[in-house]
Amino acid sequence: MTKIAARIKHVKEAVASACARAGREPEKVKLVIVTKSADIEAVKEVIGLGFTELGENRVQQLKKVHAQVLNFLQQSNGGPAVAKQVSWHLIGHLQRNKVRQALPLATLVHSVDTLRLAEEISAAGARLNLQPRVLLQVNASNEPQKYGVPVGAATHLAEQIESLPNLQLVGLMTMAPLTHKKDVVRACFVRARELFVEMRGEKIVGPQFAELSMGMSSDYEVAVEEGATILRIGSAIFAG
Repeated sequence: MTKIAARIKHVKEAVASACARAGREPEKVKLVIVTKSADIEAVKEVIGLGFTELGENRVQQLKKVHAQVLNFLQQSNGGPAVAKQVSWHLIGHLQRNKVRQALPLATLVHSVDTLRLAEEISAAGARLNLQPRVLLQVNASNEPQKYGVPVGAATHLAEQIESLPNLQLVGLMTMAPLTHKKDVVRACFVRARELFVEMRGEKIVGPQFAELSMGMSSDYEVAVEEGATILRIGSAIFAG
């Protein structure tokens, strides 16, 4: 077993344990493997292992790796990798002037945090004949340096985004503080989950609003315990 295969196995086992503690089914947690620190050979290995939900932080890097992976799949004529449907997640901050480049490549944009960005995505979606799927990024940690709409303003922004014609608001995303204090991390995830449940309960959002993207390499087990449906894991798989 390679290092990457062993690390993925470890992550999957940790997710299963966290699900058991929380009374959840591991199948309900999607693993998005973040490729920003990986070379193309490592990305090919991940795809070969059957993991086809991949994430990138920046549009330029997404374009580059997307092209490399597409080339690899096309050259794997008749190979098992060709049958894999690779899905790309844009998880980093998205500038409005990069929206048109991102939408044809990204299956899901995790980082919508202003009405102006949502309007740009909706307008570009109309021009490209797409219905982009997006998550509302919430600053549940209250850190001033972080992107994301404040928790208190999130419901109003979600209502505004829901009214736009050419995108689908399918959930929330948040990032916990970089700290070893699990109680601080957990409080952030609890805040996001409570907001998620509230929005669904009050019918502010539609039935497609089902994703809660939270948890990275340093805190994904806590995220699973608190209801995450999408994990964004990079260094736990590629580091070292």
